[in-house]
Amino acid sequence: MNRARRTMALAVVSLSTATALTACGGSGGASDTASRGGSAPVAGAQGLNPHPASDLRQGGTLKMAIEQWISQYNPNQVDGTQGDAASITELVEPQLFLLDAKGVPHTNPDFLASAEVVSTHPQVVRYRLNPKAKWSDGKPLGWRDFEAQWKALNGRDKRFAAADTSGYDQISDVARGADDHEVTVTFGTPYADWQKLFDPLLPASLNATPESFATSWAGTIPVTANAFRIGAYDRTAQTITAVPDPNWWGRKPKLDKIIFWALDGSSYVDAYLNKEIDSTSAASPEAYQRLKGDKGTDIRIGARWDQVTLSLNGRRGPLKDVRVRQAVMLGVDREALAEVAGKDLPFRPKVLGNHFFMPNQEGYQDNSGSFGKRDVARAKKLLDAAGWRDNGPGKPRTKDGRKLTLDYVQPSDSAGLATDQAKLTQQMLAELGIDAELRKVPSNDYFDKYIHRGNYDLSQFRQVDQVFRSQAYSGYRMPQGDNTFTNHGGVSSPEVDGLLLKASRTTDVKQQIALYNKADAEVWQLGHSLPLYQRPQISAVRKDLANYGATGLGSEQLVKAGRLK
Repeated sequence: MNRARRTMALAVVSLSTATALTACGGSGGASDTASRGGSAPVAGAQGLNPHPASDLRQGGTLKMAIEQWISQYNPNQVDGTQGDAASITELVEPQLFLLDAKGVPHTNPDFLASAEVVSTHPQVVRYRLNPKAKWSDGKPLGWRDFEAQWKALNGRDKRFAAADTSGYDQISDVARGADDHEVTVTFGTPYADWQKLFDPLLPASLNATPESFATSWAGTIPVTANAFRIGAYDRTAQTITAVPDPNWWGRKPKLDKIIFWALDGSSYVDAYLNKEIDSTSAASPEAYQRLKGDKGTDIRIGARWDQVTLSLNGRRGPLKDVRVRQAVMLGVDREALAEVAGKDLPFRPKVLGNHFFMPNQEGYQDNSGSFGKRDVARAKKLLDAAGWRDNGPGKPRTKDGRKLTLDYVQPSDSAGLATDQAKLTQQMLAELGIDAELRKVPSNDYFDKYIHRGNYDLSQFRQVDQVFRSQAYSGYRMPQGDNTFTNHGGVSSPEVDGLLLKASRTTDVKQQIALYNKADAEVWQLGHSLPLYQRPQISAVRKDLANYGATGLGSEQLVKAGRLK
């Protein structure tokens, strides 16, 4: 799937199932120049094969692959941040704002008549809801939904296992306005990214109690309010089917069905070529070579916030020691991994020097410092200082009778590029005396039982769609008890936490950027994680699909998608 996800926490997806589709203008075919290695697309690049509704036929099915069977559809709960789960929820729930190609939010008239800051001291936002907007249980959208979402996510009741409290924790009051369709939200401290909040808006019933928050959307979505609703869940076939909601008050969808199929990532390309799905990633060299010449296929290329990350779990084992985490960072040749990822692609992925900004974004600067390049000699000195004895070439280091072994976890469907990069990383770390044991786990369990639970030492995955800067906070903040939010490795510091919190309360863009870059320099020193490169957004899409594909930083609007006549 390819939509820009705007849920509170930064969504994660596995590397093996690359789920982004894009293209620069028009249908977005890759040019001969690009195929020889051109520049990465600039921020704002999209390729949706845009057409007016009159060009599309009524009816048809869109079939998409997803990484796993979804066990939690509440995108604000710690187990609900997997990318595909968040995307399906956004499809069927109210999106109060839609993002344009550059990631700028605009009110969605299907749900909002208006939303504006009516006071700055204190900051007060007034929302005016579309009176036609109703939940599938017949209740109108109203201020009570806002109130319940705020109370569940403001962090004051620790029983709510919230993935991210940022923004909500700065609200001092949510109140009824002139009537039930008007909501006033008052902030105790300014919050620059206020359009990120309540989006998607979820029904008060979900957020009513800690129990409903955790379990009422486990495996199903019982209440919806959008152009589509869920028509069927088929656990045997591993499919979720969305259909038009007959009670929808807005523009009628062109498609009759959208089918999401939980499919082994290594099978995506074959499934596409066999016409079992209608789009798939072409962002790995082997996929691109197989797909670029397929008849009836567009290769669509664009710009997405998409970071390939090597996650270091500082909550257990040898990686609790910052010196070992730093040694791992210094032992990995990121240029080599990016070169493998970009072989035979239209453009080479850029190695990242920043956790918070992409190279084609305003505010990007390389803060990696001495960790920017591989340095085996320095990495070995750090391991020596940490007490891990060097036992010679080809042998793992030891300390107190234990071998320096790290558990490198991958989903079972990892193949091709993901497997190649894991093996390369394993070889690089072996030069330091670190034994990285590659372990594949069931794909359906990869996030739920391993990444979200911290049951790994190393793992490579993607973080996507950090359109609002403050989305980063949950991934780098200080854990609170058992809740690590989306900071899967649990590595942070009071200084980083404070800088990111201050940035979220700063409305001056230049000051914001400076604070995020200062925090980023600290994050590098902590050995939180190792950003590898910005993943190319290259996808294969059926040529007859219009208004679909390369969203870049924009919102995917499947209500407009369809087949050409």
